[in-house]
Amino acid sequence: MGEEKKKSIGEIDIDEKITVKKDGKKVEEETIIEKVVETPARVLDETVEATKNVEKTVIEKGPVKGVRNFWRTLGPGLTTGAAGDDPSGIATYSQTGAGYGYKFLWLAPFTFPLMAVVQEMCARIGLVTGRGLAANIRKFFPRWVLILCTVLLFIANTFNIGADLGAMSEAIRLFLPQIDYFVLIILIAAVIMLLQIYTRYKKYAKYLKWLALVLLAYIISTFLIKGLNWREIGLSALRPVFGFSKDQILIITGVLGTTISPYLFFWQTSQEVEEEIEDGLTNIQERQKSLYGGEIKKMRIDIWSGMFLSNLVMFFIITACAATLHKNGIFAINSAADAAEALRPLAGDYSYFLFAIGIIGVGALGIPILAGSSSYTFAESFHWKEGLHYKLRQAYSFYGIIIISLVIGVLINLVGIDPMRALVYAAILNGYIAPVILILILILSSSRKLMGSRVNGAWSKIIGGVAILLMAFAGVATIWSLIFR
Repeated sequence: MGEEKKKSIGEIDIDEKITVKKDGKKVEEETIIEKVVETPARVLDETVEATKNVEKTVIEKGPVKGVRNFWRTLGPGLTTGAAGDDPSGIATYSQTGAGYGYKFLWLAPFTFPLMAVVQEMCARIGLVTGRGLAANIRKFFPRWVLILCTVLLFIANTFNIGADLGAMSEAIRLFLPQIDYFVLIILIAAVIMLLQIYTRYKKYAKYLKWLALVLLAYIISTFLIKGLNWREIGLSALRPVFGFSKDQILIITGVLGTTISPYLFFWQTSQEVEEEIEDGLTNIQERQKSLYGGEIKKMRIDIWSGMFLSNLVMFFIITACAATLHKNGIFAINSAADAAEALRPLAGDYSYFLFAIGIIGVGALGIPILAGSSSYTFAESFHWKEGLHYKLRQAYSFYGIIIISLVIGVLINLVGIDPMRALVYAAILNGYIAPVILILILILSSSRKLMGSRVNGAWSKIIGGVAILLMAFAGVATIWSLIFR
């Protein structure tokens, strides 16, 4: 046969197999058309693989790893701090900014260490003893003291739940005005109840943790306001100004009562115990023996971060309302939803939207914590089986208190009790019990018999003492203002 004639470009057979080699070895045979059409797919595949490698490097070694580890450290402290900024708290901060401008902005940095130290004491009691706060009070103090505090706390929390349900309903109706106010209240209460009862604790704790991030809406909404005088804001935050009129005393006591609130004490302690149970430490002796220094350090990071976020949000809500409402002659706010509506023409739709979304989000966070706090306190006081790690059938009494709290909260709205008046009632009751419970917390967390080497340091005792004096003042001032109107 003669020499094979070479094919010209126009004569190439696209179905002809060609050998593909990799590292000098034959890998597979492909046709020319396969080689051409697969090229984009190969490029995409190699690009994705390269991206995955870069992503893996960034996550494992870069700043993302630090953020992820920090987020994992956060837990009960974050959710407890966020719960302090419930719709009732937002209404208080909004009224502070609208009524007095930047005058009381200093309360945000001032109350931060007080709130953090008190909650750290509560968390430490839970970690060291393996028991909730009420269980420790029952063990070391006369039972009547605990029962009285438990009943008053339940009533105060229930009034607060009623006010928060009303605030959430009003906020939702800003977007969906066609839905009836009372229908929404019933639906909100039902959803919160079912989630709290039927969601596994681990998943529910994650839900609360992520929900805490809704507080960022208030920070963002403030930055959307144009023309903020940051120099004036900064000076107001660092320069305490005192007013001795009845209204100003009430504002100060209202802020104190929102940040240093009894239901947060009980919830914080119980959640530290819940976290340990979730880690498999179901026996109280196991919980007491398992404590190590790293756990205390982690708890403190969690607590101080959560309380910082809580007070930062207070700072920005007061700032937003001072810069818009107060500046434009709007001095009275009756609810958090009123604040959102009033902000709209002054700060724009985005600020209005974020403010309203924040009310809904923190309500969904705060209401179950209010109800749960009452339930933990009752269960520990009467030695019932307690904990969100139990299923409904395993702890009927514990979940019964949650259901009763929510039902009464709904009824408060249905029978026509003004939500703001309900908050006044809650403030009065908290004024009675907060100083008493703070004294018990300070005694417990300073007891070497109970806490061993984990007792309060000097600064914790001093700051705790200041918190007691301030809350006693707040309680007396609230009662005085109502008697001598």
